[in-house]
Amino acid sequence: MNEVEFNIRLYLIGMMKSWTNRIDSTDRLTPQRFIFNAMTELFDSLSEDEIEMIRLRYLKRLTLSEVASRYLITERTVRNHTNPTVKQVKEIIARAKKNELIDRKEEIECQ
Repeated sequence: MNEVEFNIRLYLIGMMKSWTNRIDSTDRLTPQRFIFNAMTELFDSLSEDEIEMIRLRYLKRLTLSEVASRYLITERTVRNHTNPTVKQVKEIIARAKKNELIDRKEEIECQ
């Protein structure tokens, strides 16, 4: 399971919120909180069908073909509804990592 899939699964099952709160209860914008907040905003913007397609792909681990057959649509249509979200999750994770590196560099320079 790759990092993107792991984060999507954590978010969809509700574990990301509790882990984020456990890691840092101060409401600071840690990388984990950044990812959680950004994913919440992203998933809130999706339709119920798009969320369900992502749920089927990443939680139920159905193939594109299996998801397409459930909705009576093509695999390409499933991709068109899910790939932009997956791409945005990748970007969210990359931004969180970049911000974490910048924060660490600033801490080191201040010492």
